[in-house]
Amino acid sequence: MKNKQNQYVMCIISTPQDQAERIANEFVSRKLAACAQIINPIHSIYWWRGKIEHDKEALILLKTVAELIEKLKQTLKAVHPYEVPEFIVIPIQDGYTPYLSWIGDSLL
Repeated sequence: MKNKQNQYVMCIISTPQDQAERIANEFVSRKLAACAQIINPIHSIYWWRGKIEHDKEALILLKTVAELIEKLKQTLKAVHPYEVPEFIVIPIQDGYTPYLSWIGDSLL
């Protein structure tokens, strides 16, 4: 991925606490993300099937490039236990150039 035109992104995924490391490792080991950071615990409050739910979860932050988003979604579907997993992509507008280059160099 040594392409200066990369659009760097950060993906946010919530997971069960006990599965966060396994899920994060899947993305990094497949070279779909240069880095996965796990924030644990988080307390999620959300609507699901007509009622408010409360869960302790973990949050995974992936650093990657936009051109891998579809592969990330396919992998998410294969490795995540939720029926509707959270997957949000945020463009990285700017950053430390050597760090951004490292992201691109670490991927497929």
